[in-house]
Amino acid sequence: SIECILSGIMSVNGKKVLHMDRNPYYGGESSSITPLEELYKRFGISDSPPESMGRGRDWNVDLIPKFLMANGKNLSQLVKMLLYTEVTRYLDFKVVEGSFVYKGGKIYKVPSTETEALASNLMGMFEKRRFRKFLVFVANFDENDPKTFEGVDPKLTTMGDVYKKFDLGQDVVDFTGHALALYRTDDYLEQPCLETINRIKLYSESLARYGKSPYLYPLYGLGELPQGFARLSAIYGGTYMLNKPVDEIVMEGGHVVGVKSEGEVARCKQLICDPSYIPDRVHKVGQVIRVICVLSHPIKNTNDANSCQIIIPQNQVNRKSDIYVCMISYAHNVAAQGKYIAIASTTVETSDPEAEIEPALELLEPIDQKFVAISDMYELTDDGTESQIFASRSYDATTHFETTCNDIKDIYKRMTGSDFDFENMKRKQNDVFGEDEQ
Repeated sequence: SIECILSGIMSVNGKKVLHMDRNPYYGGESSSITPLEELYKRFGISDSPPESMGRGRDWNVDLIPKFLMANGKNLSQLVKMLLYTEVTRYLDFKVVEGSFVYKGGKIYKVPSTETEALASNLMGMFEKRRFRKFLVFVANFDENDPKTFEGVDPKLTTMGDVYKKFDLGQDVVDFTGHALALYRTDDYLEQPCLETINRIKLYSESLARYGKSPYLYPLYGLGELPQGFARLSAIYGGTYMLNKPVDEIVMEGGHVVGVKSEGEVARCKQLICDPSYIPDRVHKVGQVIRVICVLSHPIKNTNDANSCQIIIPQNQVNRKSDIYVCMISYAHNVAAQGKYIAIASTTVETSDPEAEIEPALELLEPIDQKFVAISDMYELTDDGTESQIFASRSYDATTHFETTCNDIKDIYKRMTGSDFDFENMKRKQNDVFGEDEQ
């Protein structure tokens, strides 16, 4: 979770960190649940898992799965930090086997290289040529070299106008914006194009690095990340308390001075927490529905991939926000042999969220067992400058880690007044570990 990662970063930064969690496990709502019986219990299913599900302890189910972008500056900084301190010599990542996009009821592999674009069934012949030209333009684009702009002003030309310049049709615009640049809505079309171009470059470069897809996923699930940062915090003198109820946040003169738990007050100058600890300081901004599905088969039309992502762009299903599917399996040590876990998620738009997510569930049939969760999304009503309380944002519906990384950097900047700087962290880590130990 965001809080675990920040506790690691702040400890390295020389802050004295006390980390309290009311749960008996790390990671809050983004934890991994094991054994399988625990997942059934959590979702109020009274039957125990059938024998066909294999051994309960072979399951490690992420409640909020996120794929990590292989070349993403954000991720590589976080993982680098862990590997650098040797906290996670055993944090192993596996490449996700494919990224797919939904069009007209079917799914297709997301083309992101010239070769794939020319071979793709997503587009007709002329469309392919235009898309190829667009990809070449993006690959050569360098914001510091106006010769590569081809008449586009990165800070003024909107992305919508760039698509028009290359005469790209609606379907191509859909998968480029949502499956390559990973936007959740179409608001970006009205924004200057630089960020979108950089996002597409990141996707292509990450893909080039690993071949099958630009995404990675840790063996044994995402729960390994918060635990890694918790260990990092401990190495730097941080203290962890699980199963610790928070009774009250103590304020004086408008800012936080401590946290009361079981009759004692732990004093502090700054507080980081998720929105559930400060209901009076956040407002609800929407809901996300997530459906965890256990399958005994890979998803159809994915080449029998043992892991993949599917993005259903909102225009394809007459919605305002995309639907995401992320699938992992026994190959990642998160399920019993021969079993697959697919999680479908989207932002709720109507009073019948389960009907909204149906297009994704249809792709997964037959489903052995499903677990449905509808979560409220909250945002902080103030930025923490005065109160010195910094709350993370609720996890969104996306299946990738980029928005979470942005939140971490944003909180870091508000707390310290400076940008997160990995090189600077590295110097501090050297002071503790010594250069020669790396």
